[in-house]
Amino acid sequence: MTTPGQRRQPQLSPIGLLFAAVIASAGAVPASAANDDVSVVIDQAKLVTLDRPAAEIIVGNPSIADVAVQTGKLLVVTGKSYGRTNLIVIDADGKEVINKYLSVTEPGKGYVMMHKGTAQVTYYCAPNCTPSLTVGDLPDNFDVVSKQIQAKQSMGQSQAEGGGPGQ
Repeated sequence: MTTPGQRRQPQLSPIGLLFAAVIASAGAVPASAANDDVSVVIDQAKLVTLDRPAAEIIVGNPSIADVAVQTGKLLVVTGKSYGRTNLIVIDADGKEVINKYLSVTEPGKGYVMMHKGTAQVTYYCAPNCTPSLTVGDLPDNFDVVSKQIQAKQSMGQSQAEGGGPGQ
């Protein structure tokens, strides 16, 4: 209840509060910083060219992305899980070559995520739908797809080493 001269504070629903938090956090990163980000799609690689050769590479959270030196001035960034971290590259003199945010995002095309409440299952549909190994999927589905992929890779490795199927 308000008294004369007091302003009534607006009441937000939980969804309204979440939306307000997302909008507020979106403005927390300067526009120029967003343009300097290194962005890569999960499970894909991206090349980053440097002005000077790298001597040391630091990834704030290595569970989000992996960075490898292809040549002294060329890095390969691979998205491992969704999220945002930072990437610092230092040259042989100990000077920063780059210091940027590194974001790993979801694929833009071909994926369908089915939700039932908080449960998620992902399919890759291009043109036929097949289960996809996606972080955030139900553990049962994730484990089944993971085991199938491992079995397929194991069979391929066995054949590459000269063994036949089932050997």
